[in-house]
Amino acid sequence: MTTAQHIWYAAYGSNMLAERFAYYRLGGTPPGTDHLYPGFRDPAAPAARTPLILPGCLYFAWRSPVWTGGVGFYAARPPAGWPIGAAAHGYLLTLGQFGDLLAQEMYRAPGVDFDPAPVLAAGAVRLGPGRYETVVHAGTHEGIPVLTFTSPWDPETVAPQRPSARYLAMIGAGLRESHGWDTDRVVEYLRVRPGIAEHWQEADLRGALLGGTGLEPS
Repeated sequence: MTTAQHIWYAAYGSNMLAERFAYYRLGGTPPGTDHLYPGFRDPAAPAARTPLILPGCLYFAWRSPVWTGGVGFYAARPPAGWPIGAAAHGYLLTLGQFGDLLAQEMYRAPGVDFDPAPVLAAGAVRLGPGRYETVVHAGTHEGIPVLTFTSPWDPETVAPQRPSARYLAMIGAGLRESHGWDTDRVVEYLRVRPGIAEHWQEADLRGALLGGTGLEPS
């Protein structure tokens, strides 16, 4: 199971919730979107899952037309004053599965296994101009590399953006599932993240986290 042919994919945004991540793995169109994910060539469940704390910072930027607000990005080298430690859900994937995940994030067709050597050597590799086309080596867990992807921009050059209540509900559900946190702990973690700290009052944040993710049956 834990061989050189595996990596830990560290999800720090909506994919922390396994039900949302499953659309990349199994294919399909998530509720509230019109995007069809083709799925992995090998749709097998991750060989293992684990909570992770990455050494950088989660922040919210851009404005997603799907989520109608800012979305999560990972700053491997946060600016001074940003909170350190990004909670993530680790999925143990084969190199083929990670390649297919990355392709779908880049709106490309799955079909190429991922070669981790360049990112392990450099620490980060920009594969394209898109918002999630920069792969980052965020450490190791049980001797296996932890990889995630984020934007190519310098986080100091972008304005933090307010995430929507629906997006926050998805992240909150993912934090509860992967880390076992209660709502108080989720609020404590999220309220100081750039994009939330400037735009959400704590009481409103708590209310958003108790809302639905949009994946529930209607």
